[in-house]
Amino acid sequence: MRKVLSTATEALAGALTDGMTIMSGGFGLCGIPTSLIEAIRVSGAKDLIVISNNAGVDGYGLGVLLATRQIRKMISSYVGENKLFAEQYLSGQLELEFNPQGTLAERIRAGGAGIPGFFTKTGVGTLIAEGKEVRRFGDADFILETGLFADLAIVHAWKGDTEGNLVYRKAARNFNPIMATAARLTVAEVEHLVPAGEIDPDAIHTPGIFVQKVVHVPGHKKRIEQRTVRTRARPAQTEIA
Repeated sequence: MRKVLSTATEALAGALTDGMTIMSGGFGLCGIPTSLIEAIRVSGAKDLIVISNNAGVDGYGLGVLLATRQIRKMISSYVGENKLFAEQYLSGQLELEFNPQGTLAERIRAGGAGIPGFFTKTGVGTLIAEGKEVRRFGDADFILETGLFADLAIVHAWKGDTEGNLVYRKAARNFNPIMATAARLTVAEVEHLVPAGEIDPDAIHTPGIFVQKVVHVPGHKKRIEQRTVRTRARPAQTEIA
């Protein structure tokens, strides 16, 4: 099976439909599949349910799909960097299923492992628990959370081979590996594409069996979500007698 496609648009050809559920990997702006997100924008697919830790920022990442009103619902844990997201949610244009970050990660991992649900203490006694089954284990209450599984997962990797084996770098390992296992179709964009067998098996984070399509994206631009720097210290003044 030929997994490597020339462009993101080609990689997603025939895979996008209105109303589908898409997992989009990354953490903040680190390790997000921007080329694949742009291909979704160009496709015009709408009424999408998107599972992602965050929603990008205005005009970048998933923010471009919010701008085109292609997303109907977000299943997320952190959405505080996107003004358009807030506007659409507060005006009722966008649905939101809010999750504690660890719960979201475990829901995705569970979905990929074929686990339909699990109990957790996180959220007990809060708005998160409303409408969910509560069960007591020992001397504590736990709420039932369901696993998540998508029609499509789009992920970004630092390196990948022609068989779809993937390696992520640092914060990009947040959400990308578990999302790659939790969808009917997984498409990966990779910065460095190498021949099969070149990656040390012990270094592989996502085995190629989970990845159906790969697109090479050399020169991937990496933006900083929040730039925080210290004021440069002034050199000490030398007094002349």
